[in-house]
Amino acid sequence: MPYDLVIVANRLPVDRVTQPDGSSGWRTSPGGLVTAIEPVMRANDGVWIGWPGGTEEGLEPFEHDGLELVPMSMTQADIEGFYEGFSNGTLWPLYHDLVAKPEFHREWWDSYVHVNQRFAEKAASLAAEDATVWVHDYQLQLVPQMLRTLRPDLRIGFYLHIPFPPAELFQQLPWRRQLLEGLLGADLVGFQLPGAAQNFVRLVRQRVGHKTHRDLVYLPDGRTVRASPFPISIDAAGFEEMARSEPVVARAAEIREALGDPRKVFLGIDRLDYTKGIFARLRAYAELIEDGQLDVEDAVFVQVAVPSREQVEEYRILRDEIDRLVGRINGDLGRIGRPAISYLHSSYPREEMAALYTAADVMVVTPYRDGMNLVAKEYVACRYDNDGALVLSEFAGAADELRQAWLVNPYDINGMKSALLEAFNAEPRETTRRMKAMRKTVTQHDVAAWAASFMSELSDVGTHGKAVKPARRS
Repeated sequence: MPYDLVIVANRLPVDRVTQPDGSSGWRTSPGGLVTAIEPVMRANDGVWIGWPGGTEEGLEPFEHDGLELVPMSMTQADIEGFYEGFSNGTLWPLYHDLVAKPEFHREWWDSYVHVNQRFAEKAASLAAEDATVWVHDYQLQLVPQMLRTLRPDLRIGFYLHIPFPPAELFQQLPWRRQLLEGLLGADLVGFQLPGAAQNFVRLVRQRVGHKTHRDLVYLPDGRTVRASPFPISIDAAGFEEMARSEPVVARAAEIREALGDPRKVFLGIDRLDYTKGIFARLRAYAELIEDGQLDVEDAVFVQVAVPSREQVEEYRILRDEIDRLVGRINGDLGRIGRPAISYLHSSYPREEMAALYTAADVMVVTPYRDGMNLVAKEYVACRYDNDGALVLSEFAGAADELRQAWLVNPYDINGMKSALLEAFNAEPRETTRRMKAMRKTVTQHDVAAWAASFMSELSDVGTHGKAVKPARRS
């Protein structure tokens, strides 16, 4: 059946799970994107197209928790060329300021084009006349133009969840023009920050030659494309409600007790990724203990590293490096029952994350580059007593909004040490003043507001079709 709203993303909003009876089923993925888009889909007779992970073929469209889902299969060659290759071996490091060196392989590019074409064709086949299609993220940057060619009647939006690089970096791409033209198939191209939208417009003017004015690109066929910032957020009310719940409050107390009831708990929660700055952060913390400015009797650093892309060599190397660093720090500086760093290489459900946020006195979020970083916002949402301190990299998108955090340059180890110490020693009045202001920002600009503002602007700039109904706020 045709749909009025089609969401196109690399992944479906569900994960494959094995039930207790051995049968296979689906579980809603954690993460803000599902929370944001679910009400919009329900209000608009929507469908979500995405890859469920793995190489399983012949999967039929299905319904999960009232959402219509259409799985896209991938071969092992697709996973290696499109996903691990061009998406995560070329684009990811290039868009994150070359924290790692990007690789440029023509075979990877061919795979990227092939998979994007398949996604575009599937979206074209499912969209009703004059429907709205919302395409997500760096894996699918060619889909808007491919879709525009197949279905000129559609209203098309694109949103990039990661940073968009400055011209000096983007221009390294052998396929820079094709990617820019791919994105120009959309009516609205959304970014996390104003600077990213400006980078895009400037590159279009320089590399494609279209006329531009502020946030608008004028195409020869008469269409106008808008590039705008839409800083993504979280379900702030949901996180606060979880943090206030009895099981989470009890679990937070358990965590502190298990850590030996230290005076202060530092916390880092990140995907195990080279962009997150985990190694430098732990080094800075260890030096504070070596210098005698912190003591393992007083403080502990809990670092959760969520497993990520474990089949990719760089990620395996990073895990080994961090494992060795934690072992060395604890061997040199820890005491019996008092490790300097409590390191967990695992993923946890949202309730456990909320308990960790509640237990932590100082949240440390120090990526070298991040589109937004929702962990920082989740921590703030969980601090309903207006206490706790946030140490935040100025290179995370969240730093634009959470100005009251202790902002740091993650490349500056001494600067990071100073900020960690300041946050540790901050007076309650100071932490309350800062946290109140950050909580106001996160509460007012939640994920529902993000989705509604994108959809509203897409309705305004699209040249075709019916306006999308906003999801009703509950």
